Amino acid sequence: MSNTELSALLLLCTAASFTPGPNTTLSTALAANLGLRRALRFVVSVPVGWGLLFSLCAGGVGAMVLALPVLRLAVQALGVAYLLWLAFKLFKTDTLAPADATQLDVTFWQGVMLQFLNIKAWMLALTVVAGWLAGRADLLSRFAVILPLMLLFGLCSNLTYALVGSLLRQWLADPEHAGRRLRWFNRSMAAVLVATAGWMSTF
Repeated sequence: MSNTELSALLLLCTAASFTPGPNTTLSTALAANLGLRRALRFVVSVPVGWGLLFSLCAGGVGAMVLALPVLRLAVQALGVAYLLWLAFKLFKTDTLAPADATQLDVTFWQGVMLQFLNIKAWMLALTVVAGWLAGRADLLSRFAVILPLMLLFGLCSNLTYALVGSLLRQWLADPEHAGRRLRWFNRSMAAVLVATAGWMSTF
């Protein structure tokens, strides 16, 4: 892989990983409501799920899914429905939860599966496959470089957002304003998820 290709890939990784989306929004909200430690399993699940998705796309499955209107629509519909459900749960939450609470919990495997319901994740994976892997003689060596690089960016971006959420948790816990602050924070995060769901439905 040339330096030009690697530079372009790094720019794509940065833009795709650190811009707000369903994963970063959930990382922030989970850490704010449950604490950083509880949010970490979702933070880790994001790159794991996307890595599996990318591997399938590299094998040709992604192009098949997007080429079949019924499968593409199913991915969109399930992804939008799941995000709206999470937004509804966030909207209703107005008290900080202890670390062992299940009210807003997103398990590791739910986090992994969310990547398969995220049409943005599919498009990113297919973009990387088309731009950096497809038709290359050194496909396997490229894959061995690209996969860990993308996973690292995914982990770092979601961890960064989770750290922000954990810092906000202290502010949200202020006894004098806790209820009002948390209510507006969670409703703002719910609005971001709803907007993301609407955006995903346009793909």
